[in-house]
Amino acid sequence: QVQLVESGGGLVQAGGSLRLSCAASGRTFSSYAMGWFRQAPGKEREFVAAIRWSGGSRNYKHSVKGRFTISRDNAKNTVYLQMNSLKPEDTAVYYCAASLIGERLPYVESDFGSWGQGTQVTVSS
Repeated sequence: QVQLVESGGGLVQAGGSLRLSCAASGRTFSSYAMGWFRQAPGKEREFVAAIRWSGGSRNYKHSVKGRFTISRDNAKNTVYLQMNSLKPEDTAVYYCAASLIGERLPYVESDFGSWGQGTQVTVSS
């Protein structure tokens, strides 16, 4: 398994931007598809975005398409989530996750075997 540590969360006004980072330990980071999930208070954790090991394919939750961008740097063992035009409804704890699924883009929690501890993102109106 790979160990994951998120950073970059914080408080931002609506319309602002944040970039989340997820640093992975282990020499096999490039073998994993990576994803971001989020959990708002009182709600279930939900898929936000995922990226294949090569970075060539990505998918997004419909409501963040065009505002969020997932990317990765395999040389730095890091995956990013650039979040622009943030809305109050984006407020949540954001989690990074790693998946060994290779034949398709993972998108449900059970696709992912390793999780970070989460980072809080709060968007004020």
